[in-house]
Amino acid sequence: MKQYIGTKLVSATPAIRKGGKVYSPTDEIPKSMEPVEEGYKVIYEDGYESWSPKDVFEKAYRPCDGMNFGLAIEALKQGKYVTRKGWNGKGMFLWLKPGANVKAEWCKDPKLYDLAMQNGGEIEALGTICIFTAQKQILSGWLASQTDMLAEDWMILE
Repeated sequence: MKQYIGTKLVSATPAIRKGGKVYSPTDEIPKSMEPVEEGYKVIYEDGYESWSPKDVFEKAYRPCDGMNFGLAIEALKQGKYVTRKGWNGKGMFLWLKPGANVKAEWCKDPKLYDLAMQNGGEIEALGTICIFTAQKQILSGWLASQTDMLAEDWMILE
């Protein structure tokens, strides 16, 4: 089943509905029945299933294998890993390292340790986008190029 993104990440497959019953392409549809309403069988991340008419679904969701940068960022915020089809480096992907409070005892740098201690024993670390590079290294604080921001080939890694 293909994944789509809107305000929620869902899995969906084209389907038809007749008499309140939803038929997926893999279902055996009785020959006497003709499709009367095209749409999508939608499965949410929590397993809930629903039906959505084709025009409503296609206005609200976009396939995850051709997202724009804004949708890629939304996927990162949902804890997903994203990559671009257009990246030349094999195995490159992004993830969001969320913000956290760092305790003084975790700080190896003496200056950061002192700052944390002056701040009640911890210091706030802001969230950042990280990249796993083509050289198989982690880079924290990845910055998007103009090409990356305007690309429409972002996709979620599964």
